[in-house]
Formats: sequence, structure tokens, C-alpha cells
Amino acid sequence: MIKRLGFLLVALALVAAACGDSSTETTEGTTATTTGGTDTTTATTTPTDTGQGGGTLAAVKARGELNCGVSTGAVAFTELQPDGSATGIDADYCRALAAAVLGDANAVVFFPTTAAERFDVLKAGDVDVLFRNTTWTASRDTDVGLDFGPTTYFDGQGLMGPANRFTATSGPSDVDGAILCTNAGTTTEKNIREWASLGGASITLETVENFSEAMDAFIAGRCDLVTTDASGLVGEKISRETSGEIDVDSWVVFPQAPISKEPLGPAYRQNDSEWADVVDWTVYSTFIAFEKGVNSTNVDAARAAAGTDAGDPELGRMFGDSSPEIMAALNLDSDAFYNVISQVGSYDEIFDRNLNPVGLFRQGGLNDLWTEGGLIYAPPFR
Repeated sequence: MIKRLGFLLVALALVAAACGDSSTETTEGTTATTTGGTDTTTATTTPTDTGQGGGTLAAVKARGELNCGVSTGAVAFTELQPDGSATGIDADYCRALAAAVLGDANAVVFFPTTAAERFDVLKAGDVDVLFRNTTWTASRDTDVGLDFGPTTYFDGQGLMGPANRFTATSGPSDVDGAILCTNAGTTTEKNIREWASLGGASITLETVENFSEAMDAFIAGRCDLVTTDASGLVGEKISRETSGEIDVDSWVVFPQAPISKEPLGPAYRQNDSEWADVVDWTVYSTFIAFEKGVNSTNVDAARAAAGTDAGDPELGRMFGDSSPEIMAALNLDSDAFYNVISQVGSYDEIFDRNLNPVGLFRQGGLNDLWTEGGLIYAPPFR
């Protein structure tokens, strides 16, 4: 059963990090409330082995659960449900990694983290990986001390405001003098300041801990605009229209072209190449399945066919049937990637299930296959 974790950080260093740019790391364990069925228990977790004595992969296997850092709430990416389950594309990739490493997509504990604290939580070892709508940047790849896996969603920043004041073609001149809200500790802050400055606009930026707070401030009229990744804005707009909270077309997302590049994907600690390989190839396995037209509904037939002369050799290798040495080199069971596809799905299946309901589609866009003009591309599995 999926466990919902109400994540409570008790280290003062992380409190400081949430309020500024401190790089102090915590080494303390964290206390979590885990809910399963009708039973609620309190468990204390200790930092993951970050490389000594087997690395992260060995630690996850020994623990029997994946500690996955996710958002405190991002429509269609991570949404924590009252019953303890979690939905969204990031949540599904946590499950995919658990399926690959442990053979069980449900062997995952979700750690909701704010944008400001997420990297300290990862570096401290409280989580094994971040699938938390996190942008890959040069400074995070170097100074912050992270490594990044394949991009699972190609995004770009946008703004959202009332339709009676802004349009889809609005630009910097239209936001001059405006108050903008967003959450702290993100690339969003720097991007919007640069965009406004280059366009000759003067703005006031108000930051809060979580994006849900930014939305609350926007709805309450304390901000003229709210800004984050365009996918998040579209998701908020559609979900609130669907719930009846706002009228259709009362908000508009702009500009038409994103103001930044936001490649979102997994992040993990530096210098643990074994774990990096496992995370990367778990994601790539969903890309390859997408390319081959394989998903959770037909994976058994595709696997059986791969063992015949008429079958697909790459699928045979990826499912560990014809080249078990590759899986052995990854230190995974031979059916690891079969478990990923059968239990969670291919990339298109994961994308469509989570993002189509909020009006985000991959067809013909950056998140389509490379053969269809998109950027979803995996190295060969051989």
C-alpha cells in the first residue's frame, strides 16, 4: 500500500534554509506519520547511506522501501490524497523506481518537501531521490552538489492573471508596477526578475513557502499575478474551473512563448554512479516502451514476442531475457524494467494519465517522441 508521509523537518539548519540561501545540511533523522488503511503509526527515519558501505541502491534494498522526495502539492505532478495515496507524474516515477529496485511499485514512502528545503533534505540523506518538478540548472549541477537524470517534462515559466486585465499576448510592459507571487527557493524568482528587467518593467515579487500559498494570495487579491512553471499554472486553472471555484476563462496564462527553459526530472546526490544508472535507466525504460508502442496493457505479449525471431531485440534486452548481463551490471533483477512497465506504465501512459485531465498534452510538443518532433529520446539499450 502506498504510504503518505507528512514530512516534518526538525533540524534548525533546514529551517534556516527555508528562509534563505543557507547550504547547511542536517544529519538528524526525521519523524514521519505513515498512514496505511485504518492504522496510523509514527516512525522515525534515519539518513540514507549516501555512498559508504554500498551506496544508495544497497540502502534502498536493505530498507525495503524507497524514500522519494516530492512536492507538497503540484497539480498533476504530485497530489497527496486524504486516503494516503498520491497521484501525479512525479509520484508515478517514484513508483516506477520502486518497481525497478524492489519489484513493488507500492514500496515507496513520499516525503513532501518545500522548494526551499528540498536540496538540503536530499543531501542530508533523508530521501533517496527527488521527483519534485525540479529544474536542471548549471548551478544546481555544480555548486549545490546534485546530479540530474533524464528530463521527464520539458516546461517553461509563465504568468497567470485575471482575464479582464491581461491577455495571452501580454508582455513585460503589461506587468509594470504589478505585484507577483511565487514560492521561494525556485528558479522562478530569478527568471521573472530578468524577464521584467529586460522588458523595462518594474515589479514587486512576494515569495511564500509553498505555491499553494502563492495561489491563496493571488485569489485573495494580495497579488496581481502569480508565476511558476506553465504546467503548474495550467493545472491550477483547469482544476479550479472544474471544481467550480472560478468561472471558465476568468484567468489567463501568458505569454504565449515561455519566458524560460525548465527541464524537470529526477535529482540525486553526486558521486553515486550506481544509483544514478538505476534512476536514469528506469526513466529511459519508460521512454523505450513508448517508442516501441508497449504499455502496461500489452507488455506481456510484447515480452513474449521479444523472445522469438520476429520479436524486438531491444525489448528482449530491456526485459532481461536475452542479455541478463546488462541487468546484472545494473545490480537489478532481470525483470526490473518489466516490472516498471507492467506496474506503472510507459512514458506516454504515465503522461496521459496524469496531465491530459488538466489540459496538458504531449502530441506535437516538446514532450512527444523524438520521431514525432519532440525531445523524448533514450539511448539504445544494448
